[in-house]
Amino acid sequence: MTVQELHEIKQKKEALIEVRRVVREQGEKLAKQTGYRKQVLVCGGTGCTSSHSMKVIAELETALEEANLHDVLVVKTGCFGLCALGPIMIVYPEGAFYAQMTPEHVRTVVEKHLVHNEVVKELLYQGTVTKDGDVIPFAETPFYQKQMRIALRNCGVIAAEDIEEAIAAGDYSALEKALSSMTPDDVINEMLASGLRGRGGAGFPTGRKWSFAKASAGDVKYVVCNADEGDPGAFMDRSVLEGDPHSVLEAMTIAGYAIGAHQGYIYVRAEYPVAVARLKIALRQAHEYGLLGKNILGLGFDFDIEIRLGAGAFVCGEETALLTSIEGHRGEPRPRPPFPAVKGLFGKPTIINNVETWANINPIILKGAKWFSSIGTGTSTGTKVFALGGKITNVGLVEVPMGTTLREIVEEIGGGIPNGKKFKAAQTGGPSGGCIPASCIDTPIDYDNLIAIGSMMGSGGMIILDEDTCMVDIAKFYLEFTADESCGKCTPCRIGTKRLLQLLTKITEGKGEEEDIAKIEELASHMKQSSLCALGQSAPNPVLSTLRYFRSEYENHIAHKTCDAGVCKALLNFSIDSAKCKGCTLCARNCPVKAISGTVKEAHVIDPQKCVKCGLCMTNCRFGAIIRK
Repeated sequence: MTVQELHEIKQKKEALIEVRRVVREQGEKLAKQTGYRKQVLVCGGTGCTSSHSMKVIAELETALEEANLHDVLVVKTGCFGLCALGPIMIVYPEGAFYAQMTPEHVRTVVEKHLVHNEVVKELLYQGTVTKDGDVIPFAETPFYQKQMRIALRNCGVIAAEDIEEAIAAGDYSALEKALSSMTPDDVINEMLASGLRGRGGAGFPTGRKWSFAKASAGDVKYVVCNADEGDPGAFMDRSVLEGDPHSVLEAMTIAGYAIGAHQGYIYVRAEYPVAVARLKIALRQAHEYGLLGKNILGLGFDFDIEIRLGAGAFVCGEETALLTSIEGHRGEPRPRPPFPAVKGLFGKPTIINNVETWANINPIILKGAKWFSSIGTGTSTGTKVFALGGKITNVGLVEVPMGTTLREIVEEIGGGIPNGKKFKAAQTGGPSGGCIPASCIDTPIDYDNLIAIGSMMGSGGMIILDEDTCMVDIAKFYLEFTADESCGKCTPCRIGTKRLLQLLTKITEGKGEEEDIAKIEELASHMKQSSLCALGQSAPNPVLSTLRYFRSEYENHIAHKTCDAGVCKALLNFSIDSAKCKGCTLCARNCPVKAISGTVKEAHVIDPQKCVKCGLCMTNCRFGAIIRK
């Protein structure tokens, strides 16, 4: 492919994509240019696929054929963000957002909306229906209004398996600019000036990493994409690969040009079958269109990319362990220095960035470092993608400018805590991060602020916790994960994580002693100072942050043998309030160990010696007579 051919493809489908970025009057005008009266976008990301969005697409195509609607385009996209509402279907140019679609619902939408132009309000995401019954485009809802999509710019917008749509949306334009009008030093200087920091966790300046690799001596250098996203509840990188894989291929090629590398590797976990499949399609298409391989765009630069599948080891998210795994060895970290930019893959200079970092390269090259650095804060520029989960109304994927407060994310974008519960904490950074208490809810989220309050950005997981959460139990949950995922190479991590877990388990089982807290703090300090890699160094963070802000919960577990949240089973006691009990016998009939006795219409009693604290009595009681404390 030549540069001219790239421009022709972009012009051919540009209006088609633009209809999906604008709605109403402007979208209707553009729609006439495309030859399609309507475009129906259905999420084909993992979340919606698991909710049977492929059946929705199949039914949609069948219904359109039966209705002879050949001026309606069906597009399978990546993630729209509001994952809890899947399968999601959006009709343009109106921007009508249909949620939790079923094949039966599809028939209704085709008949009413696509044939008779009547929006089916009862099937819409209710956030798009005003109190007066008016319908607004989904982009105008609180969930999307506060967001600024840079890394996710094409997710939910383009057909993820169509390279021409990716080109029309802007992919490969930055590559053309870099190869035709910028020197390698120009590219690196643009990265430096942008202030982009690695989105994989450590936040190291991307431009500096690239400049180190360029300055390192060697005829062979490598570019690596870290797509080994292992944090519990994190799916940011997966969504980019599923929704806009070409953005990653393009960015890696630009990096190869900048440092003098001609080979790249994408290390992605095999647990991401949809992402892997779309990466393979994207690689094949990029080769066919001359955007990978020899003499790219006829501009004299050679670069190729291969996929390497990971087995799902969390430690392989650490860059040296990942490189070791690509080389065919057991994924274990290496001492640093030397750093990968000097001696990395196969002993050669290597740059390694995660998927989200790569997804920011195209906009920086096209719009400039000054534009990117104007977003966010002084030391944390641009935006950050978060996987928002836990006790939150709007579970999903969000991208906000650095410096957005936690309150804005939780209350406005996230829609607040369901069931009238109170916000207690937000856990960020996954197993390496910490818990941010309600007292810090107005903290602007960026790299430095999170570290200052005892947490970290990490790759972008954000788990919201409500008042029913036991913070000791949360710390234990993350320690269980890191203890299991430790590669075992260094003693502080191998033994330290298990010993920390033993102490936390002891406390949650009601066997804690006063000196256990001091033991935890001392052990955590040793682990942070002497572990070989970031897994062991950061494993104590969830424990230390919960001790910092919720120390009283640890003390109550130890001194009073009580769990304030009523989560730790060993510390629970169930009883029946005789004033509220109606003697309906539901609790007794559902008790698996026959620990409840009483006659019909008389107050019942729980035998604490028999009770296994399963909570079924509370679940079945209709009168609120069960007391748990």
